[in-house]
Amino acid sequence: MSQYQLELGDPEERLTQPRRRYDANAIAKYYRARPWIALWRCLVIVWGFGGFLLGFFWDEWTKQVQKNRLKRANQLRELLTQLGPTFIKVGQALSTRPDLIRQNFLDELIKLQDQLPPFDNELAFRIIENELGRSVREVYREISPNPVAAASLGQVYRAFLYSGEEVAVKVQRPNLLSILSLDLYLMRWGASWLSPWLPLNLGHNLTLIVDEFGTKLFEEIDYLNEGRNAEKFATNFRDDPTVKVPAIYWRYCSIHVLTLEWINGCKLTDTKTLCAAGLDADKVIETGVISGLRQLLEHGFFHADPHPGNLFAMPDGRMAYIDFGMMDQLDEDTKETIAASVVHLINKDYLELAKTFVKLGFLTPDIDIMPIVPALEEVLGEAIDQKVGEFNFKTITDKFSSLMYEYPFRVPAKFALIIRSLVTQEGLALTLNPNFKIVEVSYPYIARRLLTGESSAMRQRLVEVLFKDGKLQWQRLENMIAIARSDDNFDLLPTAQLGLQYLLSDEGKFLRRQLLLALTEDDRLHTVEVQRLWNLVKDDLKPKRLWDVALSSLSTFSSEGIASILPIATAIK
Repeated sequence: MSQYQLELGDPEERLTQPRRRYDANAIAKYYRARPWIALWRCLVIVWGFGGFLLGFFWDEWTKQVQKNRLKRANQLRELLTQLGPTFIKVGQALSTRPDLIRQNFLDELIKLQDQLPPFDNELAFRIIENELGRSVREVYREISPNPVAAASLGQVYRAFLYSGEEVAVKVQRPNLLSILSLDLYLMRWGASWLSPWLPLNLGHNLTLIVDEFGTKLFEEIDYLNEGRNAEKFATNFRDDPTVKVPAIYWRYCSIHVLTLEWINGCKLTDTKTLCAAGLDADKVIETGVISGLRQLLEHGFFHADPHPGNLFAMPDGRMAYIDFGMMDQLDEDTKETIAASVVHLINKDYLELAKTFVKLGFLTPDIDIMPIVPALEEVLGEAIDQKVGEFNFKTITDKFSSLMYEYPFRVPAKFALIIRSLVTQEGLALTLNPNFKIVEVSYPYIARRLLTGESSAMRQRLVEVLFKDGKLQWQRLENMIAIARSDDNFDLLPTAQLGLQYLLSDEGKFLRRQLLLALTEDDRLHTVEVQRLWNLVKDDLKPKRLWDVALSSLSTFSSEGIASILPIATAIK
């Protein structure tokens, strides 16, 4: 008998077996040898969806689609909940896939919560004992008789270790691997023959979407993997006093049991408790948004499931993250392209935005993007409504819902998770403050990231944003500086120092040449533009501080490097 068969077979044997990675072929081989198992589950699923589809088509026949559209969307959400953990996760995933499902269903699926009735306590305690090799009372000095929270994949108990620490004990639902594997097998089988008949521009094979989903789901049910994710996340934010990550107690962990530090905080949706704790809702929002952006654009390792049960505001103002089962990693180039694409969007440069969509995988390289540019302008231009403060990720997602039916867009797996993360965080923020605009916090952060240019690639992104067709976009530079300065914590002087150092370096040769051309293009000195910039920054650049910065920057360069900047200085005069 194979290891995989043990995991899908007897519960007692399965509890002692190490977790396998998602393997579509191994799963298919197992269930092809046991067709009666797959057939029964298939009948349950078909019966449920059959009733839903019958009502859906009846609305079309009786011309009541518009009247019953909200009713059918609600019916779909309830059906997915009844079918269990896999389908709850599918519903959550679909809520961020505007390329797969229409808007009225998106709105309803977003309401799906990871909440199910708890399973039997006796069974949960037996799982703890089998996994840890000791009785519950030997491991924990005290443990709550009932779970304090129950979700689709597990439930949580509150406990104390004998060493005194208060902990959360997360226990995975029994037979979960069998349930998920069987459902994924049926989904993949269905996708293989259903895909050609779907009236959607999927952009790639539907079975790949199932495989992407299965891979992430298998990672999520490996609690040892979740513990490693938590520690990696904590390391990334070790110098950030606004973020809290619970400690992992590895002696009391296994694939199916996770023991971690108990977090005393209040849910972000509980505004009364926030106020009672003396917390400023707007400050809590800002902390959450900035930490989310740092995950995406600095560390590249981000929490993909920041729903209300996974984020807590602590009494000292810190944002606490829990549940690190669903995480993903972005490479450096993707992080920097995302930052540039947001700037392209705010600057309404839809041609460059279309190019970044190709680079990020939303469009295939062989697509002619020129017909798509006007559509982007129409949809996204209306969404941001001429103002940075009007930008709204939920609005953008809604607009894309219709756009993706007309053009061959797709949402790559990583970006489905990013969209889920951003929309969920924005929804939490709007719960605390209905007038909140996420870009009023995020765009100053992105502008600072580009202006400070910590990496060579990020500096290149800044050059790409500021120069179009070889010409310096003076207004863009003014806008970026003005928006960055809207954050009281932003100090322009260190940015100016970094900029001067970059300008004098070998890497800055191209920029020196471009600046000289920009200052003298159209056969005139652009003194008016320079004066506008100076008026914008002069309050931050006091003469003495500016002189100290200049000396510090110049001291690191050779006379040849300094000489190379003199033409620009002469032009400014």
